[in-house]
Amino acid sequence: MIQESDFLSLGSFVCERARRCGAAEVEAYLSENKEIAIEVRNQEVETMKLAREQGLGLRVIVAHKVGFAFTSDLSKEALEEIVRQALANAREVAEDPFRRLPPPSPQYPNLALDDPAIPDTPLEEKIKLAKTLEESGKTFDPRVKICERSAYEDVQTRIALVNTLGLASIYQATYCGLYLSLVAEENGDQQTGFAVQHSLRFHDLNPWELGREAAGRAVRMLGAKPVTTRKIPVILDPYVAVGFLNLLAPGLTAEAVQKGRSLFRGKVGRQVAAQKITLVDDGILPNGIASAPFDGEGSPMSRTVLIQEGVLQGFLHNTYTAAKDNTLSTGNGVRTSYKSTPEVGTTNFFIEPGNVSPGELISELQEGFYVTDVIGMHTANPISGDFSVGATGILIENGELTRPVRGVAIAGNIQEMLHQADGVGNDLRFFGSYGSPTIRIARLSVSGH
Repeated sequence: MIQESDFLSLGSFVCERARRCGAAEVEAYLSENKEIAIEVRNQEVETMKLAREQGLGLRVIVAHKVGFAFTSDLSKEALEEIVRQALANAREVAEDPFRRLPPPSPQYPNLALDDPAIPDTPLEEKIKLAKTLEESGKTFDPRVKICERSAYEDVQTRIALVNTLGLASIYQATYCGLYLSLVAEENGDQQTGFAVQHSLRFHDLNPWELGREAAGRAVRMLGAKPVTTRKIPVILDPYVAVGFLNLLAPGLTAEAVQKGRSLFRGKVGRQVAAQKITLVDDGILPNGIASAPFDGEGSPMSRTVLIQEGVLQGFLHNTYTAAKDNTLSTGNGVRTSYKSTPEVGTTNFFIEPGNVSPGELISELQEGFYVTDVIGMHTANPISGDFSVGATGILIENGELTRPVRGVAIAGNIQEMLHQADGVGNDLRFFGSYGSPTIRIARLSVSGH
């Protein structure tokens, strides 16, 4: 990877060139990524990807007009050209007095984001992890017949930000992950199970446990049938609850509020969920996949409590939305790559765990539905919060999980569902940068036959 000093020097060079050409404020965002992805089938490597990407995105502000350009060519000639492009682009846009760059922070969080074991571990060991994962799943139960995908991946990234307000910062991060998808079959019935784990630490990966989880998910759904339509308590598996968090997230950004596209607009200080719900975005969470010392424009990352015991506290901001609301950035200027400008987005976004086990949430119900997967979450309306999605899971009878269920739908409104949350498990689990414990909803419509 490029040396840190060289990265920062490139940023300083392009910022100075743009400033000399007339820009009032300039920002250079540089990134370099190395990725390994391995897929195994029947104990043989089926695909392997080794990829490397680097580039620089340049923002210039001239008379409250913002221009942007990017390049993957880091030669001095290419950088001179994107300076010209960014300045030309700025001339074509309208003035906006809220467009500005953040000054450097006196102090950035000190986070342990770089695990040397990820780049240092031989490729053969990473392949072995994917093979062990597949073996664990396929030997769990003789009804597990097919491995659809057994995969290992890791990413090494370096991010640098330089601007003409004095910011010149850089950090390096790594993460790795495993994914397994299996098919179980019995009497002509096929069911799929999966499991996924991401970690900042290579030695935290547990392929044996993950394989058994995926296989168990597949086997327990064999023989699933619909149930009759009813309104009953529903328990959301952490993976399913995370799907609903994806629906919630856009509405908790200041950008959505300012554009009138948030279901939480005008509700700060009001009860928007049950008292058991506390929702957090934490960009400095230890071991969080999305943790970093600064966001995509140089503001320090932070922990932001969005909903505290059911009461809406505020929204996520980048520098632009903060300027419009006369407040400070929460460190949520998220960038997907050097090819994009910073938008408002989430970091490590999760519901805080409660103090009861998932088993207790189940045992307290005479009747209920434990939802293990949903289909069609993309059809839900993020502005109104209305949803109707296909669901699979396990029926709860007399405090116990009994028979598998499929061919049903759950429907409602996300705001009403939040108010109906009457139980939060102690099993917080992350799927990428989104996390949730098991959540119990007091009453929800289950449409069957």
